[in-house]
Amino acid sequence: MTGPENGWWEEDEQPISFHAEDINFELASPEAVAHWIQAVLEREGKQLQQLTYIFCSDEYLYEINLEYLGHDTYTDIITFPYSEPPVIEGDLFISIDRVRENAQALGLPFELELRRVMIHGVLHLCGYPDKTPEESARMRAKEEEALGYWAQ
Repeated sequence: MTGPENGWWEEDEQPISFHAEDINFELASPEAVAHWIQAVLEREGKQLQQLTYIFCSDEYLYEINLEYLGHDTYTDIITFPYSEPPVIEGDLFISIDRVRENAQALGLPFELELRRVMIHGVLHLCGYPDKTPEESARMRAKEEEALGYWAQ
């Protein structure tokens, strides 16, 4: 497995790129998603350097969580930052399996839950933590605000 210390992208890629690691998955409209993420970053006053989204299975992300973070749990997203705000650069691993399960459990469309998880990782890179109840509430509010930009 390639590690975050080696990077998961090539230097000539777009500032926001999307890849599938061990699953067959493609975003329905990657250009629209990239434009939306850039708009959110602009509203946050951040400078986009590079974002690489890696879509994968539950098992793949579980192994990354265990190997790199020492967490023996499944999760929907793991974000590896490579810069400090205001510069935004990082790799965002998303378990499509977990997003589908969460969307179904919440009674939400898959695409909406996927956008929420995608922007959740970006907000972490922007400096928003979610360890305490107060931080989680602020993160959720920022997610909702960002999701509101999707229609604009």
